[in-house]
Amino acid sequence: MATSTIVERPALVRQKRFSETYIGQWLTTTDHKKIGIMYMVTAFFFFVVGGLEALLIRTQLALPDGKVLDPQTYNEIFTMHGTTMIFLFVMPMFTGLGNYVVPLMIGARDMAFPRLNAFGYWIVLFGGLFLQSSFLFHAAPDGGWFAYAPLTECGVQGVNCIPATPSINMDFWALGVLLLGISSIAGALNFVVTIFKLRAPGMTINRMPLFVWMTLVTSFLLLFALPSLTAASGLLLLDRHLGTHFYQAAFNGDPLLWQHLFWSFGHPEVYILILPAFGIVSEVLPVFSRKPIFGYTFVAWSGVAIGFLSFTVWAHHMFAVGLPVVAQAFFATSTTLIAIPTAVKIFNWLATLYGGKLSFKTPMLFALGFVAMFLIGGLNGVALAIVPFDYQVTDSYFVIAHLHYVLFGGAVFAIFAAIFYWFPKMTGRLLNERLGQIQFWLMLIGVNVTFFPMHILGLLGMPRRIYTYAPDLGWNELNLLETVGAFIIAAAILVFLFNFVTSLRQGQPAGSDPWDAFTLEWDTASPPEPYNFKTIPVVRSRRPFYDKKNPETADWKVAVH
Repeated sequence: MATSTIVERPALVRQKRFSETYIGQWLTTTDHKKIGIMYMVTAFFFFVVGGLEALLIRTQLALPDGKVLDPQTYNEIFTMHGTTMIFLFVMPMFTGLGNYVVPLMIGARDMAFPRLNAFGYWIVLFGGLFLQSSFLFHAAPDGGWFAYAPLTECGVQGVNCIPATPSINMDFWALGVLLLGISSIAGALNFVVTIFKLRAPGMTINRMPLFVWMTLVTSFLLLFALPSLTAASGLLLLDRHLGTHFYQAAFNGDPLLWQHLFWSFGHPEVYILILPAFGIVSEVLPVFSRKPIFGYTFVAWSGVAIGFLSFTVWAHHMFAVGLPVVAQAFFATSTTLIAIPTAVKIFNWLATLYGGKLSFKTPMLFALGFVAMFLIGGLNGVALAIVPFDYQVTDSYFVIAHLHYVLFGGAVFAIFAAIFYWFPKMTGRLLNERLGQIQFWLMLIGVNVTFFPMHILGLLGMPRRIYTYAPDLGWNELNLLETVGAFIIAAAILVFLFNFVTSLRQGQPAGSDPWDAFTLEWDTASPPEPYNFKTIPVVRSRRPFYDKKNPETADWKVAVH
């Protein structure tokens, strides 16, 4: 009898697709959480780049007759510092934070358009690398982050170049800004649709977390403000390469057209950079005060008021160009009026703190630091709305002091409050509290030592954008002090980087809700599952997670909706 032999075939081994590898999962992801993390890591990389550029600027100005940078290189460095910090750090960082937490806060599983979300990130990355690559060609933008025409008119073709030298420097700037604008428009559309269409059942507009409110207002600002910058940059490229004369007075163009187009974007841009910070502070302060935000409705709608008013104030940057008296009066009034809804927010934050059980953890410290620093920046901003005073200090270091108190003392402090607050949600681990507090105090000292003396230098007549100064002008000591402050800030950032790297691997496990927080993102695992929620939550008040943890004292039972 014949016997059959069974031959075992080797098991088929399927090779992993690239998208299934660890790196491939990140590079091809459409998960809003991973995209948010990539935005934030990329933004922080550019923050380090912009910070190094700032240290070069301060080193050059530490002593009179500085020789660290030549005039051309200095122009390139201060141009790229401003461009990097605004377009490649603060804006992408807030976009990343919004990507990560907004869907979680509103009870959604993802952003409305996941592929558009990924597209926006890759445009930011390559747009940023394109801008920074200009250094490799010895052609970094050199016309300031505001790119005033006609100083930036001279293109490589030699048109509009008398008396300038043809270059491609500002082509990098104009094209880079256009690329980054595409990303911002894509992100803004995505946020608007996500917030309006994907909220959990019961989450009405008046129950949305305040960070979601501010993200929504910021998105509308981007949609309406960016076309102005796009048009301005496009016309600049036409002047530089096709010989048009939109900004050339000698050919019946108007140099002030650039300023009107740029600042009609540029001042809403200030609030694009600061409104998300308002939202972060409005989330952190109630949690660490153990009480609801005071005056939720006023905080939310004052943000909307700021958004509308931000389109009526741009020409206060142009008081010194010879605006008609009526225009000066209008823009001075509107600039003063915008301080009112901002003051409403500060009042409500302070009222939230009053009577609360305050816990001074690192997120709380940075949020309080934001309030203090932004208050200083806001007050001297109101001073700049006064036309005679503005005549005296325009284009001086007083304006630089104001800008940095608002954007560094304001936005950057809020960013660190957000990082320390949401890092446990993203990683499942806590950042080191002691190192966090050391970083906070170093930053607080460094910011004030660096930027407060700039008020005095401005009043003493030191103009902005100069690469050196004579030793007999009385500016020496304050400039040296500012440079010391800049290196203190750098030390604070090094402390953070050490804290971040060590906490990723060795940080204390955080659990899903380390702060005993109020909003829906904390009602998930840390880090959340790809689908966010096992079941979509039903919302009955402004603090849905607080309600779940405290059913006997839930907000909806006591009419706090």
